Amino acid sequence: MELNRKDKILKIIVEDFIKTATPVGSDYLIHKYNIPYSSATIRNEMNSLEKEGLLEKTHTSSGRVPSTEGYKYYVKYLKSDGIDSKLKSQIQQVFENSKSIEEVLGESCEILSSMTNLASVYLGPTSTTEALASVQLVPLSKNSATAIFITDRGYVENKTFIFDENVNMNDMKKCVSLIDERLRGTKIDQLVPKLDTIKPLLKDYIADYSYIFTSISKTFFEFAESRSEFYGTENLVNQPEFKDDASELKKLFDLFNDPEELAKMINKKAEDLAKEDGRSIESFDNVSVVSKDIKIPGQENDVGKIAVIGPKRMDYGRVLNALDYVVKEIMLHFNDLNWEDDKKND
Repeated sequence: MELNRKDKILKIIVEDFIKTATPVGSDYLIHKYNIPYSSATIRNEMNSLEKEGLLEKTHTSSGRVPSTEGYKYYVKYLKSDGIDSKLKSQIQQVFENSKSIEEVLGESCEILSSMTNLASVYLGPTSTTEALASVQLVPLSKNSATAIFITDRGYVENKTFIFDENVNMNDMKKCVSLIDERLRGTKIDQLVPKLDTIKPLLKDYIADYSYIFTSISKTFFEFAESRSEFYGTENLVNQPEFKDDASELKKLFDLFNDPEELAKMINKKAEDLAKEDGRSIESFDNVSVVSKDIKIPGQENDVGKIAVIGPKRMDYGRVLNALDYVVKEIMLHFNDLNWEDDKKND
């Protein structure tokens, strides 16, 4: 559909600011883009866009920059579609070998960060809907072993124990087996209090049980925290918004250090922006977070979210197209695996 004059000007301003991070003026638009309108006409349209709240002036320049509403309008009506062929190729390579859910999600986030030159994150499911599936002990040596904790969503956590020589490996196995038997199926956020209830029983298996009890309790506590893995955070250091402003960079890394707060931000959902397909765009000062729900077929609740984090002037068209494609392909991949498993079980 042919864009009207005002939309054309807004689209050019948004896309130029995304590339340059520099406020845009009317003379600049004419000389750089050979726009077939007079300077007075462009100024009038820019004034109109400002009155509508789609552009705003900066304190340091006579040019204009897109406002939050301007970005939303651009995303909804003006962004270009299309997926980078390199992104498609790299994502398909992720699926070539059999991998765990975590590996697929991690490698996909790494590709997203590389292709967008921004940071990305996978936010795991909430601890209120996920349950412990099993705890297993794998001996490593005479006085060391690794406990493997697995949830019903396929999340895996490892904890290596080094214990005194007077601790019997068989006693350790019995201890872990008891924990597995009594806590299997327990919601993640209830693991720590439930572990306390079986504390007296552990004394029957191992005299010095305090070390393994404390270690497993700590692992369960970490399980209950919001799980997240960030990729490409180094991409943001050289962005103009953060490069020369230590306070803005600190805000950004405070966000990375508090994934629980980040999850709350993302879960707020952006108003009137693609809510129907699980997408959201949230802006916080100079930072924007674009996220999309990701579900694994056969599981009734969300596995989590994949999000891209960058400056407010990020290339939303490119990021949204890439994010939509990556999430869709991951879900199709796991759907195909489930279908193959069903065939084998028939």
